[in-house]
Amino acid sequence: MLNYLLPILAVLAGYLFVLIFKIKEKHTLKLFLAFSGAFLLSITVFNLFPEVYHHGDPKRTGVFIMMGILLQIFLEFFSKGAEHGHVHLHKTLNQFPWLLFISLSIHAILEGFPIHDHDTLLYGIIIHKIPVAIILSTFFIGADISRGKTAVFLILFSFMTPIGSFIAENFEPVKSYYHEISAIVIGIFLHISTVILFESSEGHKFNLRKLIVILVGIVIAYFI
Repeated sequence: MLNYLLPILAVLAGYLFVLIFKIKEKHTLKLFLAFSGAFLLSITVFNLFPEVYHHGDPKRTGVFIMMGILLQIFLEFFSKGAEHGHVHLHKTLNQFPWLLFISLSIHAILEGFPIHDHDTLLYGIIIHKIPVAIILSTFFIGADISRGKTAVFLILFSFMTPIGSFIAENFEPVKSYYHEISAIVIGIFLHISTVILFESSEGHKFNLRKLIVILVGIVIAYFI
């Protein structure tokens, strides 16, 4: 049940955080993003990698991982980088951003597939979703999109990961290709997490706080 409930609460928590607190310090959010990127990358390496390579042909598994990376690159043409905390859209939107919603939904559905076999992955997705929801909410409010439309967008988006988990648990054709789909998800996570870590470093300057946050994310993921 938590597999379905917690991803929804994570997105709604991000939206409520924006409504309650006025975010002025972007550096704190970037540190949170860096932590989420390090944590998600570590969960992927420590937990998902060993499983997919253990159960499948290594080269074939690698092909599906690369397919996941390419799929995420393709989706970002429409999401404009919202998955890793950046929204590069026009400042003012006159209509509901359907392309953004569809691309984010595809990403969210796929990331829900491996959750029911990996409790630690659930934590990684939750930590990843909160800052993304905060950034999306902040952008929508700044783009003069009504709170109602913003709420509808985020509520629908929050249900996509649980939908992915439900499909993985209840549809036999999906179960037959579980490891291949998991490899695609690994590719998606690799792309997102590494981009987060690279983009959170402005000017590639040494940042002790960022380094500490990344190390904390790796250590926590290792011991969970």
